[in-house]
Amino acid sequence: MAKLRTKGENLYVDDEHGTHYKVLRGWESLSGWYWFATEKVRNQISVINGKKIKDTIWFGFVQGFCEEWGKFSQAEIECLSPKTWEILKENLHFSGRR
Repeated sequence: MAKLRTKGENLYVDDEHGTHYKVLRGWESLSGWYWFATEKVRNQISVINGKKIKDTIWFGFVQGFCEEWGKFSQAEIECLSPKTWEILKENLHFSGRR
């Protein structure tokens, strides 16, 4: 199971093999979900609600119904606003369920 840890002002996710991934960006929701981006995969144009939107696909760690690693769309998360929001960089190091 992955583990969140803080080192200085940075947040890291340690995977089950002990590899440390620095969290680059994070989002949270009113429902208690967290998305932690550890690697930018690509930029792309996504179609969301019938509209073409500039999007970034991230790889990272998600704390949802279960905890899992995978790819996720920044635009899809941001389309859920105001129920989701990006975590401020200065607050990122103490975010997430621990």
